[in-house]
Amino acid sequence: MSDTSAQILLRTTVNGLDVAVAIEPQETLAEVLREKLQLIGTKVSCNVQVCGACTVLVDGLPVSSCTYLAYEARDRQVLTIEGLASKDGTLHPLQTAFIEENAFQCGFCTPGMILAAKSLLDQRPDSSEHEIVEYMEGNICRCTGYRSIVAAIQKAQASVADRSS
Repeated sequence: MSDTSAQILLRTTVNGLDVAVAIEPQETLAEVLREKLQLIGTKVSCNVQVCGACTVLVDGLPVSSCTYLAYEARDRQVLTIEGLASKDGTLHPLQTAFIEENAFQCGFCTPGMILAAKSLLDQRPDSSEHEIVEYMEGNICRCTGYRSIVAAIQKAQASVADRSS
């Protein structure tokens, strides 16, 4: 049983919504997202910042939410896979491209892959294939062989550039 006197109030923005939630100081962002906010698209696999399945964006940059303390997200913008589609339900170009290119099999790594790719394309929308492969090194997929993932990111590049202009 946890000591509620040790809890702290985390105020942050998740998927565009202001959130205030009581957390334990040692709770990770992945734990808070999944268990307290019911955002289960964030997957946890290795718990040691190696596989990238838990990748979410904090202020637009990818973080391994399995080791990122939730308190570190205070007063920041957190984006999970649940917040990537438009408010009307239109999928983000990366989501569409992953579907069209069959860039997943079991799908466990897909949310982290898509969010890492979003960060890359937000920073460098004209990334070369080599830059894409290099940037995505921190995200492991045991199913696809990566070609379809790279193809999906390349396919989404033009759409992402059009959206931002």
